[in-house]
Amino acid sequence: MIDLGDIRKEYTQGHLDERKVAPHPLTQFHAWFEDYRATGPIEPTIMTVASVDANGQPWQRILLLKAYDENGFVFFTNYLSNKGQHFAANAKASIHMFWINQERQVQIQGSVEKIGREEAESYFHSRPRESQLGAWASQQSRPLVNRFELEQKFEEIKDQYDGQDVPLPEYWGGYRLVPERIEFWQGGAYRLHDRVEYVKQDEDWVIQRLNP
Repeated sequence: MIDLGDIRKEYTQGHLDERKVAPHPLTQFHAWFEDYRATGPIEPTIMTVASVDANGQPWQRILLLKAYDENGFVFFTNYLSNKGQHFAANAKASIHMFWINQERQVQIQGSVEKIGREEAESYFHSRPRESQLGAWASQQSRPLVNRFELEQKFEEIKDQYDGQDVPLPEYWGGYRLVPERIEFWQGGAYRLHDRVEYVKQDEDWVIQRLNP
């Protein structure tokens, strides 16, 4: 066994007071996200997205947050991927962000829904052309013989759409996670972390502090 028990860090950068947080979690999220973004991270939109398969097994993967508003948090993917199949059977999901520079975490739970085709088209065609071609070349999550097979498919697609706009694949688009619960975590000394939870009840958000 590799013992890592002696690796420790004290979290002392700040506090989170449930009496002073924003009434709406999106307002609180936006403030924290902009604080984190201002630190100049390599990839500010990185997040972990969790889904559950038909056997009840949780899966996680890193994705990029592409938009958020009062309606939810948007990310894009292949609908035939593992996560797409999970969401088709169980539309519950969780997002997690860890902003170590500020000793903060945000976790968001709720239901996912597909975004509209027009919205997906707009984002798809904002991507670099090579990324658009890649969406056609990759049968995401399906077995692949080797790297050459994937690169060969990419070149075939590239030739197919040479001189043309790349269309949005029918199987590619976005999901919006509609939040039902959002938790903000601020690291604290002696592991006495601050945790503030927002839970949706009808049209209102109920705020409470949680034990660390």
